[in-house]
Amino acid sequence: MQFFKPTQSRPILRKFKYGLAASFIALSASHAWSETTLTAVMHSDLRMLDPVITTAHITRDHAYMIYDVLVAVDENFKPQPQMADWEVSDDGKVYTFTLRDGLKFHDGAPVTSADVVASLERWAKRDSGGQLVMDITDNLKAGDDKTIVWTLKEPFAPFLDTLAKQSALPPFIMPARIAATSADTAITEHIGSGPFKFVAEEFQPGVGVTYAKFEDYVPREEPASWMAGGKVVNVDKVRWVTMTDAQTAANALMSGEIDYIEQVPVDLVPLFDGDDSVVLEQRDPLGYQTMGRLNFKHAPFDNPDIRRAALLAMSQEPVLAALMADPNYYHTCGAIFGCGTPNATDIGSESLVGAGNVEEAKKLLEKAGYDGTPVVLMQPTDVSSLSPQPVVAAQQLRAAGFKVDMQPMDWQTLVGRRASKDEPSKGGWNMFFTNWQIPEIATPLNSVMLNGRGDQGWFGWPQDDKIEALKKEYIAAKTPEEQKAIIEKIQDHTFANVLYIPLGEYNPPQARRSNVVDMIGAPVPVFWNLKKAEE
Repeated sequence: MQFFKPTQSRPILRKFKYGLAASFIALSASHAWSETTLTAVMHSDLRMLDPVITTAHITRDHAYMIYDVLVAVDENFKPQPQMADWEVSDDGKVYTFTLRDGLKFHDGAPVTSADVVASLERWAKRDSGGQLVMDITDNLKAGDDKTIVWTLKEPFAPFLDTLAKQSALPPFIMPARIAATSADTAITEHIGSGPFKFVAEEFQPGVGVTYAKFEDYVPREEPASWMAGGKVVNVDKVRWVTMTDAQTAANALMSGEIDYIEQVPVDLVPLFDGDDSVVLEQRDPLGYQTMGRLNFKHAPFDNPDIRRAALLAMSQEPVLAALMADPNYYHTCGAIFGCGTPNATDIGSESLVGAGNVEEAKKLLEKAGYDGTPVVLMQPTDVSSLSPQPVVAAQQLRAAGFKVDMQPMDWQTLVGRRASKDEPSKGGWNMFFTNWQIPEIATPLNSVMLNGRGDQGWFGWPQDDKIEALKKEYIAAKTPEEQKAIIEKIQDHTFANVLYIPLGEYNPPQARRSNVVDMIGAPVPVFWNLKKAEE
C-alpha cells in the first residue's frame, strides 16, 4: 500500500486480494463506464433523496452532488460566498444576498431569488438553527430576480454560520415549484443547480446511483476549500454502487473495479499491506460522535427516571471497542459538543466515560416503577459503523434490568421507521443509534439532538422548553465566558433530561485507488476537484 500525506488526511498502511462479487459484475455489464467514471462505495445504500425530510448522511452526500448553497463553510470553519455574496446592515438586522452570475438549474431554468426564498422557508421548518432564525425573522423576501432580503427583528450573531452549516440539514437550493412541497412530504423531482446532475433512469435502490457532470455549472474562481470555493468537476460521471459486504468492496478496490471506499472496517485494514495501488487514510480531520437516541413519546422512555437509568447503564468504552476494535481509531469523550472543540466540557459524563453505574440504574428503574415494558431497539445490519452499538447497548441495558427487544433491519428501513410516531409494538420504536460528524454537533445551534420543540424537532421528539431557552441565552451571550457558562448548563441539562446518550468518538479510514488524486479532505465526502488518471 502506498504512503500518502495530503493536506488534510492522515495516512495509514495495508491490503486485499480476490475478485469482484457477482452482483457488481452484473451491474458493470449493464453500464458502459468510461475511464472518466469515478466509482465509489459509500457508507450506506441511497434510498431517501430529499435532504429536508431526513438527516441521513448518505442523503446529505447525495444533495451536495446535485444542489448548491448560498453560503458555504471553508476548512477554517468560516462562512464564504457560494451561490451569493451578501451585505449586512449597520444594525445587524438586514442581510441582503445577491446571486452570482451563471446560476442555472439542471432543467435549464435560471436560479432566481424566488427559488432561494422557497428553499430557505422549507429548510427552516425542519432545521434546528433555521427554526431559531425564523423565531426572530421579520421578513424574508425576494427583491428582484437576483436579490434576497432577510430582515431580522434583532441581531443574530451566528446567522451566517447557521446558513453555512455543512450538515445535518444544509439549506440546499432547489426550484421554487419543488421547494413548495410540504416539509413533511418527500419531494419527487430531484433538480438542483450543483456540479452534478442526478441520472434518474440509472437510480436503483440497493444497486446504485449515477451522477453526470453538469456541463453548464459555473464554478467560483476561488480554490476549493471544504464545501466552499470552486467546485470544478474533472470526471464525466460518478457512480455510487451498493456493496454491503466489506470484503467484496475491498476486492473490487484491489482489482480496480471501483475507485473509492468511504469507510473501511478497521479489522480489514491489515489486509491492505504491501499494495501500492491503494491509498488508505483518515480524510475527515475531526471524526464522528456515536450516540443513542431515545423516543420521548412512548413508554418506557417517556419517564425521565427511566431515561436516566438507561444513560447510567451505558459505558462508552465497550461500545467503541465493538465499533472500531483498534483504540487508535476511537476515544471516550464526555463532551456532547465534541472533545477538542471550543465548547468541550466533561460535566455530568462521569458514568459514561467510566464503567457506567449499573446499581444506580437499577435503583432508578425501581423508583420509576418500571414494569418490564420492552425497549424496541432498532439494529441496522448493513452499515458497519452502526451495527455493533445496539448489540453492546442491549447487553448493558439488560444488565441494569431492562427488557430489550432488538430488531434487525437494514439502515434505510431504519431511516424510514424512525420517522414513525406509532407505538413501538405497532411499528414504532424506543431507541436507535446514529453517528454525527463533530462539526454537526459542535454548537447548540448545529446539533439537532438538542432540539426541544417536540413534533417540530428531530426523531425522538423531546418537548423541552428549557433547552430552547438555554439556546437563546447562548445566542444572546456577550462574551466567550458567558457562552462557556451557558454551554455547561446545556450539557448538564442534556444529561439530566437525557436528550440523547453520547457514546464517544471515532474516525474510520477511507480507501481510494492511487490514481485518484486531489480529493478534498473534508468531513463530507465530495467528488468535485478530484482527478482520475489512467493506470
